[in-house]
Amino acid sequence: MGKKAARNIRHNTSATAPGSPGAADTVPVVGGREPCPCGSGRRYKACHGRDAAVAADTLVQRPFEGLPNECDWVAMRELVPAATASLTLAGAEAARPVTLATVLPMAWPALRRDTGEILIGLQTHTSSGDVSRDLADSLERALAAEDGTPITPGPLPGPGARLQDLLDVSAPLEVTVHTGFDFWVEDADAATGDVAASLERANAAATPTARLTSVDAAYWCSMREKNHLRWVMPHPEEQLLDAIARLHAADASSLGDGTRFVGSFRAHGLLVPVWDLPAGMTADDVEKPAAEFAVRLAESLADTTALTPRQRSARNGLLNRQITLN
Repeated sequence: MGKKAARNIRHNTSATAPGSPGAADTVPVVGGREPCPCGSGRRYKACHGRDAAVAADTLVQRPFEGLPNECDWVAMRELVPAATASLTLAGAEAARPVTLATVLPMAWPALRRDTGEILIGLQTHTSSGDVSRDLADSLERALAAEDGTPITPGPLPGPGARLQDLLDVSAPLEVTVHTGFDFWVEDADAATGDVAASLERANAAATPTARLTSVDAAYWCSMREKNHLRWVMPHPEEQLLDAIARLHAADASSLGDGTRFVGSFRAHGLLVPVWDLPAGMTADDVEKPAAEFAVRLAESLADTTALTPRQRSARNGLLNRQITLN
């Protein structure tokens, strides 16, 4: 965090005003019956308000589709408290350092450090139905900002670039999970005052989390009474549910003694199976069972035969325990 940004951590600032850096080509939001600020002479709801309503209501089911390691994008957005990953921009800005972060101070959408490095916050409130477009808008505003500037929430972004347009999609996303949020500042040990207090509160609330190395996009976390494994999977939902139902019906869906497959949830168009683990089961302990489950799952995914009555019953049970986060 730059000096200017560190000062601003004490107060949440207002949304970007029209005409400020990064807000060009946007129109202020006004009442639906008021004249549109663009000067067209029409009411807002019949002019730019109509486009804004459509953009807000149109949900992109898989906003991270087409990005490398889509499952890890989903995990960082929904599951992981503190993590970062380096991003590579496409085109002329390719050399600029950009870091994807789960969350930034004050829930800022982005931050431009004194050094020119840009941090993008993934767990932020998004104003449209396309998370990728919202994040791209934050990135574009950070690119246009001065060094040492936090990017605050802005108005509904109009049509424009998505992350898939701004990033080098050939560069893999390599996630680093942190124990806390010291990455917010360039020197956490030197933080004082409100900045140090904010860091201390955030670090105390962070759930211990680790990304498994034996399989992709599987995250262990430690809760008060038990641990969990939450595993974002890329397979088509219907096919994946059939495969897990076959394993569940055969008593092969657990990760070993004391573990239990408890269901799944849907996030950004992908299914996330969840297991309860004993409190003493560490991330290292679950590496081998997860790898063995991945082998069983691959075999089950390859099975195209119709489900048996027992398997259909298991599948119905899985559906009854499924929720959608977005």
